[in-house]
Amino acid sequence: MEIIEKYFPQLTPTQKAQFGELGELYAYWNAQINVISRQDVENLYERHVLHSLSIAKVVKFREFASILDVGTGGGFPGIPLAIMFPEAEFHLVDSIGKKIKVVEEVSKALGLANLRAQHCRAEQADGTYDFVVTRAVARITPLSGWVRHKISPNHVHTLRNGILALKGGDLEEEMAELKRKYRIFELYEFFEEEFFETKKVVHVPLSN
Repeated sequence: MEIIEKYFPQLTPTQKAQFGELGELYAYWNAQINVISRQDVENLYERHVLHSLSIAKVVKFREFASILDVGTGGGFPGIPLAIMFPEAEFHLVDSIGKKIKVVEEVSKALGLANLRAQHCRAEQADGTYDFVVTRAVARITPLSGWVRHKISPNHVHTLRNGILALKGGDLEEEMAELKRKYRIFELYEFFEEEFFETKKVVHVPLSN
């Protein structure tokens, strides 16, 4: 928990309590339904929670912003972002039902009124969104095809509406496939831990 407060010192008491509960909640639910590796459970706050919150270093979601988390797995990056931005609305989807079960139970335990979870594929998610967030779900080109019609044309953030994808390693080949503009944010510019040396947030604007 200390690592979250290190980089986000302005948390409210409610946010601190919610982030503080994540360790115990994921230890319990991961033992029932495996959604993250045992090693990563031990490093939950660095490799999952703080990693998810790197998106909050790139853009501050505004009140009533709508965010779709595609392939959320056990709730990353959606659940940490929903805690960080309680005035925004989050829709977490995954094609594996048991993972959505974990998301629903963790969300309920935390009292996250701004989050809904759905067992479906990205293409089946209803509504339009300011941003689609995702972590290691698919290559950028097919992902942009799945979600480009779900992005709102009304821009109210510092970044244009589109995809915010958590990625790692060498992205040169993957990004060369994408026939549109994009921007890469290196996470070592925000966090000093070794885990983040090769991690990135890729922003792909998807609406005019």
